[in-house]
Amino acid sequence: MAQSLKRPALGPVDPDALLAPGLTNTEVSRKLAGIPMIGPRKTPLGWLTGFAFALLLLMVYLTAVAWLLIQGVGIWGINVPIGWGMDIINFVWWIGIGHAGTLISAILLLLRQKWRTSINRFAEAMTLFAVACAGVYPILHLGRPYLFYWMLPYPSSLGMWPQYQSPLEWDVFAISTYATVSLLFWLVGLIPDIATMRDRSTNPIMRFFWGFFALGWRGSAKHWHRYELASLLLAGLSTPLVVSVHTIVSFDFAIGQVPGWHATIFPPYFVAGAVFAGFAMVMLLMIPVRKFYGLEQYITMKHFDLMAKVTLATGLIVVFGYAMEAFFAWFSGNQYESFLLNMRLFGPYAWSYYALLLCNFLIPQVFWFKWARQSIPVLLFVSLVVSIGMWLERFVIIVVSLSRDFIPSSWGYYNPTIWDWLLYLGSFGLFFTFLFLFSRFVPMISIFEMRMLVNEQEGSGHADTHGAGAGTGAQPAAAD
Repeated sequence: MAQSLKRPALGPVDPDALLAPGLTNTEVSRKLAGIPMIGPRKTPLGWLTGFAFALLLLMVYLTAVAWLLIQGVGIWGINVPIGWGMDIINFVWWIGIGHAGTLISAILLLLRQKWRTSINRFAEAMTLFAVACAGVYPILHLGRPYLFYWMLPYPSSLGMWPQYQSPLEWDVFAISTYATVSLLFWLVGLIPDIATMRDRSTNPIMRFFWGFFALGWRGSAKHWHRYELASLLLAGLSTPLVVSVHTIVSFDFAIGQVPGWHATIFPPYFVAGAVFAGFAMVMLLMIPVRKFYGLEQYITMKHFDLMAKVTLATGLIVVFGYAMEAFFAWFSGNQYESFLLNMRLFGPYAWSYYALLLCNFLIPQVFWFKWARQSIPVLLFVSLVVSIGMWLERFVIIVVSLSRDFIPSSWGYYNPTIWDWLLYLGSFGLFFTFLFLFSRFVPMISIFEMRMLVNEQEGSGHADTHGAGAGTGAQPAAAD
């Protein structure tokens, strides 16, 4: 039967509660499983419109990539001495966005934080799509992307092995490992929900499809034991990856001798910045999705309040990093570091540094006030501003530092070309295409974890268990 996407008529939501009162396991299953199981002819018009726009941006992306492969990296604005431009800026920016998903899923799982339940599935998917967008940029930056496999440790008959002393080589292993573990973590977490959709579906083709990916899940005690063990193991693997991935990305800069890069504060500074940008993007995307699908009963203001607090805390760490960069330039007495700080404050790119401070320092301070953390317009605005500010941070680190080399004859100025911007805007098409497909065919909120939370809220482990478990013998509900 058709599942309504409108919010059920339940009691008012307490701003300090993780769930709306009156939710039952039956309601949770019908609502969350009903969104991906709705019939093709009843797909919401808003989804079709958004997906069409995402496909349009994806075509722009593919066009920019095709022209790049034909003409080479000369179509970009990179020059001497600024050999890294928007390609590496966008690479670091997308990698940073992908950090919140693993942090929410792994670290908060190990810390037994229940508020992760409503947002972990969406954040995990966002991580995978952001990493996919990021991983393309270094390959395109090679100039000869068809030789990318040279960076892999395969048995080479030519005797050419990767340069393992290069942090660029470390990126290959860090990002590929991060993407693999994040994908496994996401897929393992989907198994109980896929089994629920298998049991609720009456379409033989869809039952076979969901049954294939459910991997024989029947909800037995043995299955739950193995699931929990696998989840904890993957969470344990993912936790150090959250720190290591962006730490290694920071080594792309910190290992160099360029003024403004050679600083030991870069690893923690980059990790905090990644979490800062990631949580801002989670809020920026979840707010419209929550409204469109009527998920206000499952994603309450308490979730946004907590995410805003994490954003504020990590933002203050990032600002501390900015202060330390200025302190190093003054305290070290190094003329090149002092000159770089002067360039940031008064040089041709000063606008980007002041905009960076406005976006990442001044505006997020509004989250000190509860009214701001409870206001949807304020949350949307600050999240958008932080996303822009973190892009500007990468611009300042890369472009401003490289634009003034040690001798004046090596100074330059960077102007992105139209192809730089088209590739960047087109990467949003890749990201949103994946995101729209995910929201259409996969439960955006973990069904079984939400049912556990409902049971805890009701104070009973068996409240309204009809349809609560996959493979429990319950009659499957009718589907489209």
